[in-house]
Amino acid sequence: MRFNEKELVSLSRQPSERAAELGMKGPKKGDVVKKRLVKLVVNFLFYFRIDEEEPIGALLLEQCRVERESGQVFSIAFLDETEKKYMFECDYEEQCGEWIDAIIKASYEFMRKNLIFYRTEIHRLTGQDPLEQYGISDETRFQVNSGLQLTSKETSSM
Repeated sequence: MRFNEKELVSLSRQPSERAAELGMKGPKKGDVVKKRLVKLVVNFLFYFRIDEEEPIGALLLEQCRVERESGQVFSIAFLDETEKKYMFECDYEEQCGEWIDAIIKASYEFMRKNLIFYRTEIHRLTGQDPLEQYGISDETRFQVNSGLQLTSKETSSM
């Protein structure tokens, strides 16, 4: 995937969901744990050298798995390269759990699944599709994968 470097740097300067100095180890053999400033902004995890303002890297948090490796350590592995893991070392277990939770909730897919869940619940309770008023109810990205789709006819007959 291609990104505009200036836009990524600009995004890295936006207010973050979470930010902390964590130990970080890259996925390559021989990589060692280094202290990095790690910032979660939307669905990107930026990492910086402690004394620098521009990120040295960014991870797009889509199609990835986040796992607790031990009490204070979690990893991120991408589904197309599961053998390569980025390791993050927190100061304490609670912080580790907070990071895992925040990273899981940052993905577009997580937000999409929540939107579909709440859309279905609202439709079940009210008989109306809440996205219809915005003219986006038929867009593919808002459809349930199981083939269940809310159409105008179904909405008006319920």
